[in-house]
Amino acid sequence: MDVLELDRISLSGTARTRDDAIREVGAQLLAAGAVQPAYLDAMFDRENTVSTYMGNYLAIPHGTNEAKDTILASALAIVRYDQPLDWDGNEVRFVIGIAGKNNEHLGILSKIALVFSEDDEVAKLLAARTPEELYALLGDVNEA
Repeated sequence: MDVLELDRISLSGTARTRDDAIREVGAQLLAAGAVQPAYLDAMFDRENTVSTYMGNYLAIPHGTNEAKDTILASALAIVRYDQPLDWDGNEVRFVIGIAGKNNEHLGILSKIALVFSEDDEVAKLLAARTPEELYALLGDVNEA
């Protein structure tokens, strides 16, 4: 299984709050069979400890270290929002849920951070009209 699959890219998230966005992206990780339900609770535990807002409209909610045993496979889920969400006072348009088995998430996170550090790339991600377009821009995350 690739870390990112097309069926885990949503271009029109329905959440209007930070917590609902975490639930929305967490449900995709759960549906993919990547995590157990307890991982979603750990995503909230992490968020309540330290914000996962990264800048450039991006938040990357993920579980705590204590929840590692609830991760079944490394996976990403991406939800883009038409209207910015208020993420602890920051505007978020992309919520990328991540689950990393055996610390694989560290390499994945660095690849995502690289893409989102470039304003031009973020503009392309915002302009993508299909999951396939977004996947093409972020497909490098699947390369080990």
